[in-house]
Amino acid sequence: MVRELTSAAPAQQRSREQLLERRPYPRFKVVVLDDDVNTFVHVVDCLVRYVPAMTPDRAWELAHQIDGQGAAVVWVGPQEQAELIHQQLGGEGLTMAPLEPA
Repeated sequence: MVRELTSAAPAQQRSREQLLERRPYPRFKVVVLDDDVNTFVHVVDCLVRYVPAMTPDRAWELAHQIDGQGAAVVWVGPQEQAELIHQQLGGEGLTMAPLEPA
């Protein structure tokens, strides 16, 4: 009987360690799509306002990419923050692709 208890202990310890193991927070892409409604200035303004650490120069590059290629990934990061940025940009009238895992 003692042998059974000691053999179960390492299995319990492993499962406890697996539960405590740090897993990376899911990351998601925020993608803006091209449309015939929004101006470059509006897209740039929204990107600078809502995307963390976005500079005007980078926002202009992304606006040109959206126009030329039909879409651009404007931010990648934790799911909850991606959802907020996606909602804010969409609320300003930008055409958004569904969130996708990065």
